[in-house]
Amino acid sequence: MELIIKEQENKGFAMAREDNKRAGLMTYSIARKNHIIIDHTEVDPEFKGKNVGKQLLYKIVEMAREKNIKITPLCPYANAQFKKLTDIQDVLKK
Repeated sequence: MELIIKEQENKGFAMAREDNKRAGLMTYSIARKNHIIIDHTEVDPEFKGKNVGKQLLYKIVEMAREKNIKITPLCPYANAQFKKLTDIQDVLKK
């Protein structure tokens, strides 16, 4: 599965693609240079149960670590994952 991150102005997203088909999308707003807000996650029904949402989250977390960015997870899925996964809480905005 290919995972990419794109940003434009004050918005960004991580997208998962497989065989030229979009598997999922996680969007975020850029609040400040060092702070993003994950606001939406969607996974194509065909890819449910394949950890696409989790892969997208880990891709954004990896980017946040590289750029020293903190994350506020407003999206219910991302928020639940941040509560459950201790290995990503270092980028959680407190």
